[in-house]
Amino acid sequence: MTTADSTQPHRVVIVGGGAGGIELATKLGDALGRTQRADITLVECARTHFWKPHLHELAAGSMDVRVYETDYLAQSHWHHFRYRVGRMNGLDGARRLVHVAPFVDEDGDTVTSSQTIPYDTLVIAVGSRTNDFGTPGAREFAIALDDPAEAERFHRRLVNAYIRAHTQSESLRADQLQVAIIGAGATGVELAAELHNTTRTLVSYGLDRIDVDNDMRLILIEAADRVLPALPKRIAGAASRLLESMHISVRTSARVAEVLPNGVRLATGEFIPAELVVWAAGVKAPDFLRDLDGLETNRINQLVVRETLQTTRDDDVFAIGDCAACPWLGRGNMKAAGPTPGSNSAPSGGSEAAKPQAWGDHTSAKGSPGREFRPLGVQRSGEAASVGGPTVPPRAQAAHQQASHMVKQIRRRLAGKPLLPWRYRDFGSLVSLGEYSTVGNLMGNLTGGNIWLEGWFARMMYLSLYKMHELALHGFWKTALDTAARMITRRTEPHVKLH
Repeated sequence: MTTADSTQPHRVVIVGGGAGGIELATKLGDALGRTQRADITLVECARTHFWKPHLHELAAGSMDVRVYETDYLAQSHWHHFRYRVGRMNGLDGARRLVHVAPFVDEDGDTVTSSQTIPYDTLVIAVGSRTNDFGTPGAREFAIALDDPAEAERFHRRLVNAYIRAHTQSESLRADQLQVAIIGAGATGVELAAELHNTTRTLVSYGLDRIDVDNDMRLILIEAADRVLPALPKRIAGAASRLLESMHISVRTSARVAEVLPNGVRLATGEFIPAELVVWAAGVKAPDFLRDLDGLETNRINQLVVRETLQTTRDDDVFAIGDCAACPWLGRGNMKAAGPTPGSNSAPSGGSEAAKPQAWGDHTSAKGSPGREFRPLGVQRSGEAASVGGPTVPPRAQAAHQQASHMVKQIRRRLAGKPLLPWRYRDFGSLVSLGEYSTVGNLMGNLTGGNIWLEGWFARMMYLSLYKMHELALHGFWKTALDTAARMITRRTEPHVKLH
């Protein structure tokens, strides 16, 4: 499809600047924006991009957001796309207009008025948010690591709690220096391991009245019968042993009934005291997608898309990343379909063998506090009938692959060619336990089989995930120079953020 006025460049609007959105905007800007074959616009309410799988390190204090963030305005200038600050609040598919709400800064001043942005191709990549399942007190008293602001808020409260405990003359309360993490998926497990390391480093900076072995406690609470319930048992077993060696308390088969100002109450009535509570159990797409111009969504607000990544009810609207319920071609009995009526998809030449987990899993899995919960991407019979089978799980690797595929799709739209189905390539799972270890497996196209990994090599593979993202955004030389600069400055600064 081309624009109505063939003299104008094709207008591509990308809503959401997460991992998939900013990679897509950067690649399209370099490929099509530079030569003015397309006009690329990124709509995002934040000023800077921070890779979401690193939020647990930001919360623990082992990473400084200012060192690792990417400025959208600078990125747009360097890579030939437009950045528009604001939050999408509506869609007019008939007129092909995106409605953007006014942007108001932290002082309450209006920076931009409401906007309408025209498009020829719209890509929605707004990610996901934590799903608290309506648990009483969760929204008021628990912190969800959805964005850098929440991660930094948790870290500030953590540092303040330790300084308070160090300076007070009276004995510690039952909840002081206790951190409860609800959800033992990858996010919860990684946060617990990272906190075990950084809190000890924090105490070493003069907070010597705190006994690290007796005063501090980390509690992981999981509704399933083991940690990492969405990953293979071997990975979960290795992670459990490492958590036990760090003296992190793990409570499995424990459903949260209520979050209180000073702790967590389980469905059994047991009360677990905690000064800080983190909610890391379950995810859903943003609520505004549920009523977005009649587009089809599933029960967790994801936009249902076909194998071409087009939404089921509008061929000009695509969705990628966590907010998309995309068919997992080759998983089970699913095969690439022929052209869907009204779509631009092309027949597939066959299906790929089913493969389990995704390399780069940073999504909390099970952990519903008393409700049925299925990991994002597992279909109930009759749900999302347009998809008709299992969907791709919301992981960094999926967003990375979809962004690359969307560049090809838009090139094909410009050339008037039929679109191609997207197949998710599963490269395995890796879970970081801070400086102690990384556990996981590599599989599929990367190794031709299933290789179990643990220790230093697994850690290097884990770190390479972020390097892949940096390379997609900045290219080789900037990524290499930034990496070298971080290695140098780390030797001259505290290893944990102290404020």
